[in-house]
Amino acid sequence: MTPRLDYLSPLPPVRSGISDYSMDLLPHLAARADVRVVRLPDLPLSPEVGAAWTPVAAAETGRDGRVPLYHMGNNRYHASIAALAAERPGVMVLHDLVLHHFLLDRTVGAGEWEPYRAALEADHGWIGDAAARPVRWGAFGRAAQFFLPANRTLLRRQRGVVVHGRWAADLLAEEDPELAVRVVPMGIPLPAAASPARAAAFRAAQGIPAGAPVLGSFGFQTPIKRTEVAIRALARPGLERIHLLIAGELSAYANYATMAAELGVAERVHVTGFLPFDQLDAAIAATDLCLNLRYPTAGETSASLLRILAVGRPVLVSQYAELGDLPAELALPIPLGDGEDEALERALADVLLGPRAELERLGELARRYVAERHAPERSAAALVEAVEALAPREPPGDLPPRPGPRSSAVHVRLPGEIEVTGAEAWPEGERRTLAVTVRNRSRCRWLASHERPGGVIFEVQLYDARGVDLWIGRPWLALPGRLEPGEARRFELELRRPLGPCRLLIKPTIDLAEGHRPLGDWEWDRWL
Repeated sequence: MTPRLDYLSPLPPVRSGISDYSMDLLPHLAARADVRVVRLPDLPLSPEVGAAWTPVAAAETGRDGRVPLYHMGNNRYHASIAALAAERPGVMVLHDLVLHHFLLDRTVGAGEWEPYRAALEADHGWIGDAAARPVRWGAFGRAAQFFLPANRTLLRRQRGVVVHGRWAADLLAEEDPELAVRVVPMGIPLPAAASPARAAAFRAAQGIPAGAPVLGSFGFQTPIKRTEVAIRALARPGLERIHLLIAGELSAYANYATMAAELGVAERVHVTGFLPFDQLDAAIAATDLCLNLRYPTAGETSASLLRILAVGRPVLVSQYAELGDLPAELALPIPLGDGEDEALERALADVLLGPRAELERLGELARRYVAERHAPERSAAALVEAVEALAPREPPGDLPPRPGPRSSAVHVRLPGEIEVTGAEAWPEGERRTLAVTVRNRSRCRWLASHERPGGVIFEVQLYDARGVDLWIGRPWLALPGRLEPGEARRFELELRRPLGPCRLLIKPTIDLAEGHRPLGDWEWDRWL
């Protein structure tokens, strides 16, 4: 039996990668299923799309036994999709694993904090509640926005979830084994091979010399795309011939022109701003090698990255998350961390400034990979197969909020006390065993260090006169069992006093999912 689908996605004229993707996918999907496009009430729809697909009203979604096929992303264009999906279970194509930014936009962005807090608590329990509270006073942290995905309730109301990569599927399965998840490669039409004439014309229009090696960065430019790493690289010895083409809308935080001027490479950095879709292929063709660094990530499959490969250009990518799904030979990995700049510089010297024949070979491999794995007709067939498997399932349904810690309150600093004996009249170089006594002065039980989250650990630091922590890498004082209000615990701390002045610091901390934070403001801090 032919599947009967209601298709819900942003569509033109909405400027969105998911909108472009849908226009590529719909004809192939309609050839394999009975597809009915749903008009979203909060988004515009071009007359051409309306004439081609005769959309129905959103109120018709899922009626007469049709299966809603929701395309969900991490921006405001998906507000009505999320609302319908929460009420009418279907199959959801999840383009971004993290939906936290979408949640922020429709709650805090609209001046409503309590719905934001309630949603985060529903999805992440007490940790979500704790992460939401600073936002009420304007304290936004990137860690919470990327590591609390805010998708749990919405996904558990679906019959199944489709993602575009194995990394995303494995992560969802790890987070919630009750979700039914299928992997369907993203469909990307294979454009004509890069045209030398179009490339030359685009270079000339941007003032790029005809023979210059060109690195390209494409898509919406935010700090997480790490384009500034490439700008810094242009200033390095040996890379003076390289030009950087930045094609995409700039966020308010992307001050690339200023940075390039400060580094003395402004004449080799070319910023186009947003490019219409029909100019994007020419811009990619004008490059020799492309850049798709990213950290952190919302777990999205990058259509722009696949389009770069489809034109026939290899790409430098961050060695991180979903980018690892791509073959390393044509998506060349750059490690994150302290060595990122150096690794990028080596890759530019070896690949972009290397033999031209090798670049061309990698480009041919990239183009063949997209043609074989990401053809829209293959993607449509796989999506129909996934929907047929997932549609009969019942949604897992909402779960009660995840339980918080049995104490060790995380919203406030708790009173306590640390006493250290044995540090008096201590000769330099002598090894001693200090007695460290901690007392719970609060009305909350302190959890043992192994009870995570919420366990209590006392951080130890021993600084010499140069400010070097001599205790780094050695164990802290871990609370072995729970400590009730009013109770005390004694530890023994064996250490040698360094030569010269030194500072001993013992700090109470609480172990949270995203790291440690102070348990209270009563640390023991002495110069010895």
